[in-house]
Amino acid sequence: MKITDILSQKKLTLSFEVFPPKAESSYDSVCSATEAIAATGPAFMSVTYGAGGGTSRYTLDIARNIQEKYNVPMLAHLTCVSSTRETVRERIADMKNAGIQNVMALRGDLTPELQNSDRTDWPYHYAVELIRELKESGDFCIGAACYPEVHPESSNQREDIAHLAEKVAAGANFLTTQMIFDNNLFFNFMYKIREAGITVPILPGIMPITNAKQVERAIKLSGSFMPQRFKALVDKFGSNPDAMKQAGIAYATDQIIDLYANGIQNVHVYSMNKPDVAAGILANLSAVLGQNA
Repeated sequence: MKITDILSQKKLTLSFEVFPPKAESSYDSVCSATEAIAATGPAFMSVTYGAGGGTSRYTLDIARNIQEKYNVPMLAHLTCVSSTRETVRERIADMKNAGIQNVMALRGDLTPELQNSDRTDWPYHYAVELIRELKESGDFCIGAACYPEVHPESSNQREDIAHLAEKVAAGANFLTTQMIFDNNLFFNFMYKIREAGITVPILPGIMPITNAKQVERAIKLSGSFMPQRFKALVDKFGSNPDAMKQAGIAYATDQIIDLYANGIQNVHVYSMNKPDVAAGILANLSAVLGQNA
């Protein structure tokens, strides 16, 4: 099933993101974790793509396994940074052969090594070029990333939204935000992009922070704004792993409920291969989601 078909059903949904193993030795444990998350019955799941495409085979293996074994629609990530056209086309062909209909088209992170390299002759510089390639290559449902707090390489939000409009014009069917911890940032962003004429579905991305170490990592990865009430939560419970886990799940649940209450029907959770976190959030939302079953 295509993600856009799920998003058009006019009911509340929750989806989860997982990541592939970095090495074959950890494949079985990662596979078990992703299967446990799939068993909770999310609307769909997404599988990330390793830096530089190093774990691309595992991305497809995980996606195919879940889709075939649990009948959960899958969204496979694909990046293009530093890739050749031949490599990208091979990945696209592999996804077609695996029955993957949904692709998250991303540029990918520029590592320090890539940042310092000569990028003049790269066939892909931005995600929009990958989106065009996917659009020409088959009947994919294409997702793209968006940044309520502005992409770190954009000079301002107006420029950032203009680039986002280019992605949609190129063929992006829906958008998923970078992780947010303050819903007001998302609501303000929604207003601005709708005003700019971007009408495709937007899924807010929620990351449950269940240990204090995740905070620094999340800020480093996304530059996300941490509201004072979240900082207070970490200060109070960060040294108690069990309490921090429970509080982090509760905070994420509260964000999701607030989004639902304000007219947002579809929320994407960065579940980080943690079945207990996914299950905890779903348990907190059982009646909320059950009203729309």
